[in-house]
Formats: sequence, structure tokens, C-alpha cells
Amino acid sequence: MAFSNASLLSSSCSVCNRLNPLLFSTQRRRRISLSRSHFIRFRSMRLATVSAAGMGDSGVFTSPEVAKAFDFAAEERIYKWWESQGYFKPNFERGSDPFVVSMPPPNVTGSLHMGHAMFVTLEDIMVRYHRMRGRPTLWLPGTDHAGIATQLVVERMLAAEGIKRVDLGREEFTKRVWEWKEKYGGTITNQIKRLGASCDWTRERFTLDAQLSRAVVEAFVRLHEKGLIYQGSYMVNWSPNLQTAVSDLEVEYSEEPGALYHIKYRVAGGSRSDYLTIATTRPETLFGDTAVAVHPEDERYSKYIGKQAIVPMTYGRHVPIISDKYVDKDFGTGVLKISPGHDHNDYLLARKLGLPILNVMNKDGTLNEVAGLYCGLDRFEARKKLWSDLEETGLAVKKEAYTLRVPRSQRGGEIIEPLVSKQWFVTMEPLAEKALQAVEKGELTIMPERFEKIYDHWLSNIKDWCISRQLWWGHRIPVWYIEGKDCEEEYIVARSTEEALQKAREKYGKNVQIYQDPDVLDTWFSSALWPFSTLGWPDVSAEDFRKFYPTSVLETGHDILFFWVARMVMMGLEFTGKVPFSNIYLHGLIRDSQGRKMSKTLGNVIDPLDTIKEYGTDALRFTLSLGTAGQDLNLSTERLTSNKAFTNKLWNAGKFVLQNLPRQSDLPAWEAMQDLKFDTEESLFKLPLPECWVVSKLHMLIDAVTISYDKYIEASKARLYQSGGDSVASVAQAVLLYVFENILKLLHPFMPFVTEELWQSLPNRETALIVSAWPQTSLPRQAESVKKFENLQALTRAIRNARAEYSVEPARRISASIVASSEVIHYISKEREVLALLSRLDLQNVSFTDSPPGDANQSVHLVASEGLEAYLPLADMVDISAEVQRLTKRLAKMQTEYDGLMARLNSPSFVEKAPEDIVRGVREKAAEAEEKLTLTRNRLAFLQSTVLVSN
Repeated sequence: MAFSNASLLSSSCSVCNRLNPLLFSTQRRRRISLSRSHFIRFRSMRLATVSAAGMGDSGVFTSPEVAKAFDFAAEERIYKWWESQGYFKPNFERGSDPFVVSMPPPNVTGSLHMGHAMFVTLEDIMVRYHRMRGRPTLWLPGTDHAGIATQLVVERMLAAEGIKRVDLGREEFTKRVWEWKEKYGGTITNQIKRLGASCDWTRERFTLDAQLSRAVVEAFVRLHEKGLIYQGSYMVNWSPNLQTAVSDLEVEYSEEPGALYHIKYRVAGGSRSDYLTIATTRPETLFGDTAVAVHPEDERYSKYIGKQAIVPMTYGRHVPIISDKYVDKDFGTGVLKISPGHDHNDYLLARKLGLPILNVMNKDGTLNEVAGLYCGLDRFEARKKLWSDLEETGLAVKKEAYTLRVPRSQRGGEIIEPLVSKQWFVTMEPLAEKALQAVEKGELTIMPERFEKIYDHWLSNIKDWCISRQLWWGHRIPVWYIEGKDCEEEYIVARSTEEALQKAREKYGKNVQIYQDPDVLDTWFSSALWPFSTLGWPDVSAEDFRKFYPTSVLETGHDILFFWVARMVMMGLEFTGKVPFSNIYLHGLIRDSQGRKMSKTLGNVIDPLDTIKEYGTDALRFTLSLGTAGQDLNLSTERLTSNKAFTNKLWNAGKFVLQNLPRQSDLPAWEAMQDLKFDTEESLFKLPLPECWVVSKLHMLIDAVTISYDKYIEASKARLYQSGGDSVASVAQAVLLYVFENILKLLHPFMPFVTEELWQSLPNRETALIVSAWPQTSLPRQAESVKKFENLQALTRAIRNARAEYSVEPARRISASIVASSEVIHYISKEREVLALLSRLDLQNVSFTDSPPGDANQSVHLVASEGLEAYLPLADMVDISAEVQRLTKRLAKMQTEYDGLMARLNSPSFVEKAPEDIVRGVREKAAEAEEKLTLTRNRLAFLQSTVLVSN
């Protein structure tokens, strides 16, 4: 299960799908046919172990003996108890290598959603597992200051009071944000706790904490000293409402209805018929045109190459008509306006060709003085007015509907504007090269493996990173400018204002005045330092730092592979010389039951907290853990309901175990149980078949991180209801306890609350389950015993199915002849009580033979497995004559229904005129009806032949 070798979730998830039907699937809370004395003893055990619950008097835990089902309200009590006992802290006394997970820090503005529930569940599974394996385990929690998102929230709050950010000033506004953070910032943390996250909350971090802020400044300074940080005016994604640059990764594109505007550009010096028609989706940017381009092989326009075009509505401004293969001859008219200040592709082309870059837009999205009469108009208002004016002047050719790919801000939702702006950048190529080599050398493993190609492609084609943001909330860029000097030429990078002033005085004299860059760093810059800054870098000693670093694993959603994961790898290698984690596990998205992405618009969002109230945390966690690595998971109420039922089945199993253990006062019985060990081949050989089977299966499944336990619960009843002093019963009790407590250990990482509660109810619990030792692996197992008992299971299943098919009353006991080889009969006959109990056979009329019985032709013949058959006398199960009459009537009704369906299908008017899905539905019903008819005819024929033979 160790995640470090990629088997934790890949193996467990493949098995989890079969946990639910396997565990206690046939368990029922009902009285069994027992003697009066046995039943009285059975009941008397119910209260015998209540006092055995280790923490029963603390009010934290509830015994299954006093509750019908697990109470979800206990989850918060149990969680607080774990935390109060210090179980979430790493225990270095164990002396093993640390296992460390850095929590992807949720935004301080956030509230719990299913994405959080997914990563918390998967990380907590890993953490609990390794804690139980004895490793000093640390799960580092924290929250991100979320620069843009938090500033937006507070600005909206102030707007409701009629206050603007600029009215308050930077210092007062930042103070207000901190006040908001103290009041509301803990919401997401408390909600994550509700999911059972066993983080060391004493180490909780916030990206604006003093120590983390020092790490951010140190990183900036070191990168600048190496020449990897520079300042310049380049094309960025600009958010007019927020008035800040945003990352490429924070721009989401959506398909939206728009228009394609066809406009005449007259050729300078030509006649009225000499013009080029361009097609653009953003006509307002024409004021920033610095060229018009055509394809060099486009014969339509070759005569105009080298001439000048007149930009409309600019009082005759001329731009060159150039040729470049970049132009798509088949798009629009084949003529492209080049606006380098307002289009990423045009910007790159202009830099290649040496064209000037002209900006026509203010930071707030209004047009500037370059736009002449349109100066001051909002970009979309200017578009409408410009088109109207073009129509009046005869320069508008046409306007046609067109589907736009619109770039919108992930945070604010507004349309992003490509804009040239002075920003700070990180040169990424040398950093990316190291990150690529880490995967190539095997220092870093990405799971699922297919994401390696995406990782490689992004890093191989990486652009320089714009790290400055025009916000007030965040890490202030550690750059100071000199009063009276050119800020692009003269600036100082320092770790503090004091250090900056000292450097400035050394260079410019004592009377120099300095001021700090007003911008802050991109939130992802600090997040990229998260795994090692939270461990104390660069302040702690190298020895203490190495104790936890590199961390063992990173688990997160594949949607932030580039936002966060790749950048952490690059920064970790740059500043520590090592990858920040050895394994990256990427989970998928949580979708609704129909596979749709959850959204408020669709109304299909499932709230984790509401889910917990209705189904319990364990059911939610278990459901989320069933997903396949990297694949999206469709979440449905059916799955949650099923896993809630699974929780209750586990609870009822706990009841069963407690009810069938010796009384606390029965010391000889407990001593006898404690003397029984199951860790050697010899000890397994001595066990009866059901016990040997379940212990072997348990040992096999411990290695595979799962369980298989359902059939044994019922098989054990045959011996548990014998007298208390019987050694056979003692063996069954010991095995029952041994298997169940190990099941609780295996399930604990997935379902921590109900398993801890059940664990505390078991006798002689010296430690909490959360810190108990993981079951020993590579224990002995008896493959032959497993095979034998599985034959017994197959036989039981076949008999049960036959009873169900013939509607035999549950209380009715029937006869059976078991036919097999002498070897098989030898071990099957030893378990006749188990077989009779589970299959509801008449124990006195169960025979074992190597050939079919004399009344075989009047019996239901069952083949359980190769060489193992059973014959059930039909007369024992049904009143044959009555059943013949019933089936005859049923067959007539079924035939009528089938004939009606076929009549419709044989009607050309129906087949040709009815909708295809209706016709298909009728065909499917007819096929199903025909199959049922055949089965019923065969069964009726068998019954009729049985009547004839009997007569």
C-alpha cells in the first residue's frame, strides 16, 4: 500500500469496488434457529462488552451494543479527541523515514467543494496509512492568501458600504483585508477538519505569514542575482476591472456569439476602387494598427504589397501593406490588420518584423487619446459607435454573425484584454530544463503516467513568467526605486527597506530618497515555494530542513499541474537542489451522476457538508476513494446511499463480534483465545476449514489492502452458538476478533470515524486505532483451504439461488444430495452444519455421495463447480401440481404480451413511421419477452415431466 511505490491508491481503488458486495452481504439481524439456552446466552452477551470500550466513559465513543447504527454526530467528537491527544503530530521516536504531504493550500476566501473533499480524502488515506506503518508522518496544512480573489471579495464588501479602495489608500485597505481574513479566513480550515483531515494543525501556515514572506523575498532576491528575474514592457493578459495582469493559466476561453466586421482600408494614392477589405472581431483596435498584411502567394493582393493603406477614422494615418506567410489566405478576406498592442499573435509578428507597437487603451478598458474622437469611451461602446460611423462613411462592408473564442478572467469573469504593460518576469527556460531532467532521471514520478507527456510539452514550450500583479493584497515586490531616477534603469533589489536604503546611500549618497515598487507578486509565486517554505526554508538549519525534505508525495488535481505542480518542482530544484516530492499523484474532477461538470448554472453542485449530514463523512470518503487514478469520478446519490449502507453493515458486524465474545469476567476463555496465534503455517493447519479460509484470505488481502469477510460471519455462527467452554467455539471467537480488528485497520484510512468507534468498543484496546500498527504483511495463507472453502461457498450460493428461483419460504428446510469425488466429500461433509445453516437444509436429510441419487430426475440439478454437484428434491421445494397450474396461466399471459409486441413489429406502418427509439424499445421488449417465454416453457416442461415420473 506504500504510496511511494505507486501502489497505494492504484491497488486499493481497484479492489474497493468489490468491498461493498463482499462484506457481510448476507448478514441479517434476525434470530436464528437456536436452542433456548443458546439464545439466552446469545442475548446475555449484548451488554457484557460495553464496559470494554476503551474510551467508553469519556463521552467520545459509543458502543455498537447501545446504538442501532453509527451516529454521524460522533464524528466531530472523535476528531477533537484525536487532535487533543496529539495523534496528528509526527512521532520521531519510531525512527523511520518521515512521510510528508504538503496540502494544496485552499484559497482563504474559499468554502468547501467536492474538489477539496477529493484531495483531503486521498491525502488523508495516505497519511493515515503511513502513520499506522510506523513512519513519522507529517501532513502540512495551510491556506493561500489568494491575491486577486481576496481583494475582489473585500472590494465588493466595501462597495456595499459605498467605499472604493482608492478612497481608503493602500495601508487602510490592507488593514481591512487582514480584518476580513481574521473573521472569515478560517472557514475553509474548519470545513476541511470536518472531512477528517489528520493534519498537524499546530504547523498550519498562511502564505503571508512572516516566515513564508521571508522565503518569498529570499527567492526573488536570489533569482534576480542570477539574472533570472527582469523588468520589461511586454504583452500580458490585462484585467480592466481589476486593473492587473493575470497569468495565461488564469484565462479561460469560452465559445460565445459575436460578429465579424468587414471594413474597407483604402490604398493610398489609388482610385476609389483600390482598397483592401479586412475582417476583424474587434474593430475598436484599428486605431492601433501599424500594418496590413497579406499572404505573399495571394494573387488577389500581390499588386498592393509595398504600398500604403489608410487606416479608417484616423484622419488619413498610413500603414505599410506587407506580406507574410503567417496570414491565412482562407480566413475572412485574406487580409489581416496588424495591431501589435492588442493581440498576442500580432505582437509576436511585429517583434519579428520590427513593426512599431501602438497602444490605444487605458488600463480601465477605455480608449486613450490615440483613438481621437473615441477617446474615453469604453472598448465595447467604442466598437458600436465606430461601426456606426463606418457605415455612415461608406467604409463598412458588412457585419456577419460569428462564434468568438472569448478570453475571460478565471477570477472576475470579465473579458481579458491583451495589453503591453511594464511587468516583472522570470526567465523560465533554465528552470524548466532541470524540471524536465528530474522526470527523465526518475527522481520524480508522475501518476498517472500519461500526464508526463503533458508536463514535458508544457515545460518544453514554456514562456517567461509574468510574476507582478497590480494589486494591494499580497507579497510586495522587493524592489525600490530612486527618487528622480529612471525606474527602468535605476532600482535596487533588497530583502528589506533598511537594506535597500543602505545600498542606495552607498551608491547615491546619504540624502537619497527611495520608494518601493507598488506591485505585488503573483500568488502562484509564493505557492511555488510552499513545500519547502512551510518547512522553514531558508531560516531553519540544514539538518532540521532535511528531516522533512524532500516531501514524500504530492496529491492534487490534474487541473493545476502547471499552475502549481510544475512551478514547485522548478523552485524546489533551484533553491534546494532536490525535487520537493518524489511522487506526484493527480486525481480527476468530480462530476455529477451524468458525467457533467458541476456548476451553479446547471444546478448540479453537490455540497460536501450537506452530503456529510445526510450520509456521513465515512460514506463520502469511501465513495470518493473508489475513483481511478487521474480519471474523473461521477458522483451519485446511489453510490453515497450504498456506501452509507456499507457503514451500517460494518457497524452491525461490530455488534455481531461483541455479542459473540466471552464475557470480560471469563478469564479462562480470554486466556484460551489469546494463546491462539495465526502467524505461522503450523497454526493455520490446525484451524477448521472456515477459520483457515478466512485467515488465509485476510492475510492475502492485507497484502492487497482490502478485505473479504462476508461469508465467514455467517459460517462462524454454526460454532459460536455452541457452549462457551467448547474449544471449537473458542477458536471461532479468536478468529472472529482477529479478522475483524484487522479489517478495521485496513479500512481506517478510508473510513476513519466508524472504524475508530468500533475499535474502541473491542476489548483490551491499549491504543487508538489511528496510531495502531498496520497489520503485518506476508503472513502465511493456505491456498488449498481457500480453494476448498470457495467450493463450499459456490455450493451454498447455488442452493440459495435455486431456493430463490423456486420461491421457497425462508423458514423451510429442504433435503439435498451432494455429489462429488471422495476427496471433496471428505472436507465438504465435515462442514455439513455450516452448509445446512447457510443454505437452510434439513441437516438430517443431507447426503454425500459420489453418484447421482435415484430420484435425480425428480430433482433440481445444480453444478456448483467442477466435480461438485447437488440434487434438490423438487417436492421439498414446491407443490408441483400447483406450480404447474400457476406457470401454465403465466405462460399464456406472457404469450399474449409477446404476440402483441410482434404484431407491432410486423406492421410496416409502425416500423417505418414510428420514431427510431420507440421501435428500438419495442424490439428490446420483444427479445426480453421471448427469452422469458423460453425459460418458463423449459421450467414448465421440467415440472410436468416430474409429475409424470412421480405418477
